[in-house]
Amino acid sequence: MNNTDEKIKRTGKVYLVGAGPGDPGLITLRGKYLLERAEVVVYDYLASKKLLRHVPDTAKLIYAGKKGGGLHAFTQQEINGLLVEHARAGKMVVRLKGGDPFIFGRGAEEIEELVQASIPFEVVPGVTSATAAATYAGIPITHRGYTASVAFVTGHEDPTKKESNIAWDKLATGAGTIVVYMGIKNLPIITAKLIEHGRDPQTPVAVVRWASTPQQHSVEGTLETITEVVRESGIKPPALVIVGEVVKLRNTIDWFEKRPLFGKQVVVTRTREQASELVSLLEENGADCLEYSTIHIEPVEDTGAVDAALGEIDTYDWLLFTSINAVTWFFKRLFELKMDARDLRCRIAVVGRTTADELQRYGIRADLLPEKFTGEGLAEALIQEGVQGARILLPRALKAREVLPQRLTAAGAEVQVAPVYRNVPPQGRKEELREQLQSGMIDLITFTSSSTVRNFLTMVDARDQEELHRLMDGVTIAAIGPITARTVTDAGLKVDIQPERYTISDMVQAIVNHYREGGAG
Repeated sequence: MNNTDEKIKRTGKVYLVGAGPGDPGLITLRGKYLLERAEVVVYDYLASKKLLRHVPDTAKLIYAGKKGGGLHAFTQQEINGLLVEHARAGKMVVRLKGGDPFIFGRGAEEIEELVQASIPFEVVPGVTSATAAATYAGIPITHRGYTASVAFVTGHEDPTKKESNIAWDKLATGAGTIVVYMGIKNLPIITAKLIEHGRDPQTPVAVVRWASTPQQHSVEGTLETITEVVRESGIKPPALVIVGEVVKLRNTIDWFEKRPLFGKQVVVTRTREQASELVSLLEENGADCLEYSTIHIEPVEDTGAVDAALGEIDTYDWLLFTSINAVTWFFKRLFELKMDARDLRCRIAVVGRTTADELQRYGIRADLLPEKFTGEGLAEALIQEGVQGARILLPRALKAREVLPQRLTAAGAEVQVAPVYRNVPPQGRKEELREQLQSGMIDLITFTSSSTVRNFLTMVDARDQEELHRLMDGVTIAAIGPITARTVTDAGLKVDIQPERYTISDMVQAIVNHYREGGAG
């Protein structure tokens, strides 16, 4: 190994990664790959915090955000020093920057410091805020019927100062579309300069705040009126200003802010491991999802029942799964005992489509799927199949409803209940949830099982029914099915939304229909 190789091995590397404009889904594949392997992450105010979910738990997270008004966690020089310090310690450092590192992002300044310190680096481009703000506001910044030129300019410097390097006389009429970064503070000066140097005062202007996020807010005006429009609307940074005739197309192309759940804040109470589908579908329809896991899943401490059942698995006629958790933890124990799917020679029934899909991940297709996705529905379907004298294995939660084994036993079956997991209320974030409920920020709460309801109530910790109703005032409640709904009503609350079919996709569609039909919340 030569000296250069030894030096690289001893020194870490810094990756400047563009985080995109705010929507975590706009991170590049390369950016996500690096976050998943980072040892140190230095992230900005405008980089979505949801991107930090990709980072290993062992990584060191450093917030280096800078807001308008001179509020800084670190100065730029201190940020440069952090990058050098951790790289010299042999760490893989990801510098996560909002938008694109090289478009008004000071990425070049940070790289200059790294070069001076002989630190290896790589730059990963990101979706810049200008194109994202325009696209998510329904504005094409170029259009062959309107303009073939666009200019990006910073509004952060004062255009009246002598040393300004912005040629307003050329910019005003030299580009069909002008996108101004960080221009809210100086918006009156910017619009005056453009008009002064020949731009029509009636030129359309749009201002987009928090582009590509559920908090996006867009307003329109003209060069002559936009300052007053922004003031009356309370628009504050971060926001971008888009000047040009292409703004007229917003009425035709606007799509993001017209989604049915746009602006709705929705609490998702599933476990983080299971919330992805629900969150994804809600966000696709415009919701801002707040994930409060009310359930933490753990394996049972005593595996005696399931171990004994697996020891004689070839004597069972049916294996029943009533949740995806049951599938997950049953197979986990199966594999721990050096067994696999080939040992399951009995017929298998599941309670619903989601559970069937989870089962297929293990290469097994369910033999029976009831029309009604409930324990009662599964019992009815099995009884129609004929269970007199049949041996049935039911791996499930430690605490669960007894209706399924009771009905099957009454029909002449021998049912062996084998707990494989247990629901434990998670710790933390209790005060945060209460504060958001008290502030009236929450529009909707989703419940996907009775456990999520009970644990949510524990988490909220209301002193009495009066306080519970006060906290939940104005909050719409969606329950996935009748059993979950009954648990909600037993707690003294009202269910507003319940799908006819008890699946996640049907639940989201029911929520969408509720708001399209003018539902409150």
